[in-house]
Amino acid sequence: MAEDIGIDLGTANVLVAVTGKGVVLNEPSVVAVDTKTNKVLAVGKEAYEMVGRTPGNIKAIRPLKDGVISDFDITEEMLTHFISKLNVKGFVSKPKVMICAPTNITNIERKAIIEAAQKAVGGEVFLEEEPKVAAVGAGMDIFQPTGSMVIDIGGGTSDIAVVSLGDIVASKSLKIAGDVMNQDIIDYMKQHHKIVVGEHTAEKIKKTIGTAKASSSNDQHMDVRGRDAVTGMPISVTITSKEIATALAGTIEQIVNGAKNVLETIPPELAADIIDRGIMLTGGGSMLADLDQVISDELTVPVVISEDPLENVAKGAGVLLDHMSKSQPQKQRRRFNLFGNRKA
Repeated sequence: MAEDIGIDLGTANVLVAVTGKGVVLNEPSVVAVDTKTNKVLAVGKEAYEMVGRTPGNIKAIRPLKDGVISDFDITEEMLTHFISKLNVKGFVSKPKVMICAPTNITNIERKAIIEAAQKAVGGEVFLEEEPKVAAVGAGMDIFQPTGSMVIDIGGGTSDIAVVSLGDIVASKSLKIAGDVMNQDIIDYMKQHHKIVVGEHTAEKIKKTIGTAKASSSNDQHMDVRGRDAVTGMPISVTITSKEIATALAGTIEQIVNGAKNVLETIPPELAADIIDRGIMLTGGGSMLADLDQVISDELTVPVVISEDPLENVAKGAGVLLDHMSKSQPQKQRRRFNLFGNRKA
């Protein structure tokens, strides 16, 4: 019997869950390619270490942009590499595969994701919407006749959805998430400190002292090295978490406004449920310090960060596939609408 797999095909990271085993792979969505020969040199963690440090003929490529495929061939190579690393015996009989994607992708983008997965893995491929799967992975019971709200902040997109009876009632997908936050920090450092830093450094700053709320009681400091924007020479400056809160304020405001827009469109009964149950915050971006408090203050609704925000989408895909494999009649599968975007 094949061991089915769920894949969180993220802009920043790819996570793979195998039914019965949980998340078995978590690597950056980066591929290093020799532009002279078009040969893939490294994939995942090894390729990520090359970002910003490669010679002219080696290019570190992120084949996914804003949660969708921007380079089909490289995505296929990346998926094939990751799946081969798993070395799961059941794959010889072609597993069922669930891929998770943002809520607002086009039919062309949907087809590209499915085709890449079919070529890399084989077997049946299903496409499901990220916020719904993230809610399941976070432990929410989305099949009850009550409203559940999830905000999934990834690398390329922030997906906001209200779910009831196993389907999405209202949703919004914003191309504003972790990558944009990194760029906010890069821009702030150049504008206010006249220092040029790369993507790796911006990510490190965000994880080390990044916060969504400036607080004098918890103002951390960090020394940052980079290139002087004026002289071009290496320099070091000291920045504070208050500054990072200022740099990220605009992006966080857009995410909050997206959540407000979704709440404004749902029936009042579901809005009442969300006041009682709160909002689940998930995805790597949700780990930014004090982000839950800022969103809660703005929406006047309780906000909870899930236990494993990075793994919720992949875990949720695994849970749904496991649910499907337990000899559920086809009719019942349709009733639960587990695969709202249909099989390939």
